[in-house]
Amino acid sequence: MGSEVWLEAPLKSRLLRIEGGRSPDLPDTPAAAGGWGVLKVSAVHRSGFRPGENKEVSDVALVDERYEVQAGDLLISRSNTPELVGSACIATSSSSRLLLSDKTLRLVVDQELADARFVNFSLSGPALRSQIENAASGSSRSMQNISQLSIERLMLPWPPIAEQRRIVGVLDAVSVEEDSIGASIAKIHAVRQGILLSSMPLDAQAVPLEGWVRFPLKVVVPSTDYGISEALVSDPQGMPVLRMNNIRDGRVDADELRYCPTSVPDRLVLRHGDVLFNRTNSIEHVGKAAMWKDDLPKATFASYLVRLNPDLRQITPEYLVEWLQHPLIRQRVKAISTVAVQQVNVNPTRLRDLEIDLPISLDEQRRIVSSLAACDDRIRCEEEELAKLRQLKTGLADDLLAGRPVGAGRS
Repeated sequence: MGSEVWLEAPLKSRLLRIEGGRSPDLPDTPAAAGGWGVLKVSAVHRSGFRPGENKEVSDVALVDERYEVQAGDLLISRSNTPELVGSACIATSSSSRLLLSDKTLRLVVDQELADARFVNFSLSGPALRSQIENAASGSSRSMQNISQLSIERLMLPWPPIAEQRRIVGVLDAVSVEEDSIGASIAKIHAVRQGILLSSMPLDAQAVPLEGWVRFPLKVVVPSTDYGISEALVSDPQGMPVLRMNNIRDGRVDADELRYCPTSVPDRLVLRHGDVLFNRTNSIEHVGKAAMWKDDLPKATFASYLVRLNPDLRQITPEYLVEWLQHPLIRQRVKAISTVAVQQVNVNPTRLRDLEIDLPISLDEQRRIVSSLAACDDRIRCEEEELAKLRQLKTGLADDLLAGRPVGAGRS
C-alpha cells in the first residue's frame, strides 16, 4: 500500500489518554521479587523494556495502583539524554510490581484506530526521532525533556488498522530472530564464564592446585610503564593514542582515537603482546585490561593507562589479561582502589602486590586461554550476525513505516 493513501495525523488523534505517575524520593535500590518499584527513565529504552531499572518502594502509603504498569503497556520517557528522550517500548511482565514515575508516561491507544506496537515502532523511526529531538528542551544538553503536549502533537502517517498489524507482524518476525541471536550470545558468555571459573580457581584460602604456584604479581610482572601525558588532538596528526575508553573487557577497541602531535619515546610505542591496564575510571570500568595485538601499525597509550611488563618466561600476556578480568580479581582490584573527585584509581604498586595463581607450565596457560578464545570467536561471529540483522531491520522498518515497497530506494 502506498503512503499517498495514508492519512497523516497527530498522535493525539489515536490516543484515549496519556497517564503519568509520581516520583517519590527513594533510594537507588531495585525492588525485590514481588515488591513494589517506581520505574527509572532508564527502564524505557528503544531496545526494549528494562524492568530491573526501578527504585524500591518500601512504604505502601506511596503505592497508587492506578499507576501500575501492565504487560503490553506502551511507555515513553519524557526526560533523558538528547539521544534517549522520547524513547518508547512495550512493557513486559516483571517479577516486581512496577509503577509509572512522573518521567515515564503510558500512552493509552484507541485500539479501534491504532495498534500500540505499530506506534512503538513508529516512535523509534527516523522521522519521529527528528520530531522528538526538535521538540525536546532543557537548560542542560545532558538532560532534555519533552512535554506531554509535544508528544500529542507528533505527526504520524496512519495506515488502516489491518495494515498496521501486518507491518507489526513482519517486524516482530525479525525481532524474534534478533532475540534468538541475543540469547545465543548470552549463553556463550555463560559458558565462557564457566570455563574461566573452572580453569582458574582463585580461592585465596585454598592451597594452589598441583602444578600451580602462588606469589605476588610483581614476581611475574617486574615493571610497569605509565603512558604519555601530552595534550592530545582529534585530527589524525602524529601517533594514535589509546585511552580509557579504548580498553574493553579483554580487548582493544581502536575506534574514537586521539593523537599525539609531538614525538613519542620509542619505549612507549606499543609492541605486540603489551598488556594495558585501565588504572583510573568509574568503579565499573577501572581494572579492565587488554592485550595489544598490532591493531594499528603504530600506537602509544595515555597516562590513564599503565602497561604491565610480564616476564614471558613465567607467564603469557594472554593469561595475564584473563587473570585480570577474572571476577574475583576484579573485586580485589576494586578493594585496593581509591576515590578522588568521583574517579576511581588503582596504584600499580598495590596491584603488583596482589597474589596471582598460575600454572607453572606455559603450555597449560595457553590451553586455558585457547578454550576462552574459542568462546570469544563464537561471540564475535554472533555479534556480527546480530549487527547485520539490526541493519536489515532498520531499513525494513523505514520502508514499511513510510508505506514504501520493501527494498525501494530512499530519496
